[in-house]
Amino acid sequence: MSLPPLSLLESRVLGVLVEKQKTVPDTYPLTQNALVAGCNQKTSRDPVVNASDADVQAVIERLKDLSLVVESSGGRVMRYAHNTERVLAIPSQSVALLAVLMLRGPQTAGELRINCDRLHRFADISAVLGFLQELAERPAGALVVELSRLPGTRETRWAHLLSGPPPADASLTGATRESMGDYAGDSDVVTLKQDVAKLRADVERLEATIAKLCAELGVTLPPER
Repeated sequence: MSLPPLSLLESRVLGVLVEKQKTVPDTYPLTQNALVAGCNQKTSRDPVVNASDADVQAVIERLKDLSLVVESSGGRVMRYAHNTERVLAIPSQSVALLAVLMLRGPQTAGELRINCDRLHRFADISAVLGFLQELAERPAGALVVELSRLPGTRETRWAHLLSGPPPADASLTGATRESMGDYAGDSDVVTLKQDVAKLRADVERLEATIAKLCAELGVTLPPER
């Protein structure tokens, strides 16, 4: 099916559902509260957003109309799951790549391989590039695009097209521009960014494990300061 362009929050909700299906399978499908928390995470998100319950509920309804989200009524509250593979007719590897692009913005193939690790473990960068090329050359319409290489950089970045064509300055996201400053071509900085991404993924994995253990033990963690 031909999808209309998704808003930032619509793509964020869809990306969160794909991510949490793999990272916290015990709590998937997600409640609306869990979806709001996932959208508003401060880590592994670019840009960071502050969506309200009402915002996310409106997005859920629109994504349901597009068949991208399905609702289930198990338990005391409604839960939501994504339907991306079937609607877009793409494999799970491609869904993982799209989710990370929706959550973190444009990235190189190397960054995507690292950031996708919890959703799908790609053997090497060539495997990532292979799926990106398939998404870019998809007969039903491209879902990703390779951005122009910036002066001084070695690798091109990729962006998803579910929200329409990326802006002209999308080769570097806001967070990337801020963190890299005038050193976008410095390979040491790129390596450092990749290490930070891996550490963030490790922290999220630990947080999910702690939350699960606390739920099992009936322990309530103090609120963050």
